[in-house]
Amino acid sequence: MATVLYITANPKPVEESFSLSVGEEFIKAYRENNPNDEIVRLDIYRIDIPFIDTDVFSGWGKLQQGTAFEQLSDDEKEKVSSINQLTDQFISGDKYIFATPLWNFSIPPKMKAYIDNIAIAGKTFKYTAEGPVGLLGNKKALHIQARGGVYSEGPAKEWEFGDRYLRAVLAFMGVTDIETLAVEGMAATPDKAQEIKQQAIQHAYKLAKQF
Repeated sequence: MATVLYITANPKPVEESFSLSVGEEFIKAYRENNPNDEIVRLDIYRIDIPFIDTDVFSGWGKLQQGTAFEQLSDDEKEKVSSINQLTDQFISGDKYIFATPLWNFSIPPKMKAYIDNIAIAGKTFKYTAEGPVGLLGNKKALHIQARGGVYSEGPAKEWEFGDRYLRAVLAFMGVTDIETLAVEGMAATPDKAQEIKQQAIQHAYKLAKQF
């Protein structure tokens, strides 16, 4: 049995989001093909994601100097503990499914904050004399990303930093088996938006059989 983390980052309801709509169809098909796997839902917009701020750096610094966790301030304990829990949860996953929109050429800010919480030296990667090494090998990921325009080809391809960033960070942590399902062009061709979504859903069904 595998543990699958379904990580979503869109404050809209499912029916108003292309990434979430396709993501839900993927999850449905995945369950049918893998009934014994555990799927853990993580809605980034419904949980508290600490920012890496003064309290976090202060708490980490104190712990590195040998200060007991109980001696940290309340804010330091709360934030450091939350980061530890999110990181440990991510490490426990065997497969990752991300569903995000492309906002201003990148990922939503809360997804960036989540990535900052799980990219932790000594836990998801380590530094060596030869450079950084990812610690999450033998895992796989799928990124379902909705894009209003077309960014898979042409000049706009250079402006897409959301999927490229996520793939780079995952690879840095050792996750190199990564698939991208792009749902794109809905805003550029609104008359074809539903057709584009249905095509993406059919693609999701195929991917679910082999993921």
